[in-house]
Amino acid sequence: MMDRLLGLLRVRLLRGVNLAVRDVRSSDPYVILRMGKQKLKSRVIKRNVNPEWNEDLTLSVEDPFIPVKLEVYDKDRFSADDPMGNAEFDIQPFVEAVKMNVEGVPNGTIIKKLMPNRTNCLAEESPIYVSDGKVVQDIVLRLRQVESGEVELRLEWVSIPGTKGFKT
Repeated sequence: MMDRLLGLLRVRLLRGVNLAVRDVRSSDPYVILRMGKQKLKSRVIKRNVNPEWNEDLTLSVEDPFIPVKLEVYDKDRFSADDPMGNAEFDIQPFVEAVKMNVEGVPNGTIIKKLMPNRTNCLAEESPIYVSDGKVVQDIVLRLRQVESGEVELRLEWVSIPGTKGFKT
């Protein structure tokens, strides 16, 4: 695996906004991130449709063309967990920005902005920028197949020595 590994994608799961109500008055949301065969799960936030996770989930990246899929669920104790929407995002533009040498680039410099359109799940423009010498991307995803809800994320790249990845 190390010979195909480019690096790690740290996904900071920030918060959910106006998520769907799946219990009587609220929901107990958690997030599942998938990329290829990898599957990561956040912690459950009880009784909250505007949860603050502030949790890091880290994916191994071998192929930057594989999208990251995000699913939100309501945790139920005695029945199957209820779906609360899903979204996906492309990491290729982010990975391309990471390949650039940002040494000496001022903090806050925007490298690229991705715009919402019919083919992506972006709720608003998504800047890729330099923060503390690293390339980061802020993403607000509009959930699909649900009446309401958005999830806010921040992407950051983690290089691994000895992989065929690139320097950050």
